[in-house]
Amino acid sequence: MQTITKKTVIGYGVIAALVVVFDLLSKAMVVSHMHLYQSITLIPHFFLLTYIQNRGAAWGIMQGRLGLFSLIGIVAGIAMVYYFFKSQKGQVLLRLGLALAFGGMLGNLYDRLILGYVRDFLNFYIFGYDFPVFNVADMGVTIGMALIILQFVIEEYKVWTLKKSMPK
Repeated sequence: MQTITKKTVIGYGVIAALVVVFDLLSKAMVVSHMHLYQSITLIPHFFLLTYIQNRGAAWGIMQGRLGLFSLIGIVAGIAMVYYFFKSQKGQVLLRLGLALAFGGMLGNLYDRLILGYVRDFLNFYIFGYDFPVFNVADMGVTIGMALIILQFVIEEYKVWTLKKSMPK
């Protein structure tokens, strides 16, 4: 089994830290310049800044379960660190995905533990659908999970093509 170098840990740690910093700074900017439920149109019929406080999970479901979502975040964070250290050198997408998702988890966990809610403000209308308002941390989690899934799809495809090329 390989060991992960200190340089690798620091590099991906910086990525996670950047997600947290951009998340918390963007939230602070919105909160300092906007009132709760205020919207500012940036691109008409497409992109607004809308400041809301989400006391639930994704899309505002299960409102008021702060302890549960904080615990889920902590457990998920521990799992992400575990899988990061179990990952292989060539699993760059997996490692990057874990770093992005970990940073996003930390940004939203900070809000939950310190404020009791998550500050959301990015509001898109996509083909007439008012997409749920989200933040930079949510972007880190979503992009991170997409990269993790992509890593697994690529690996499964390699196994499938290898099996397919073997004589019967």
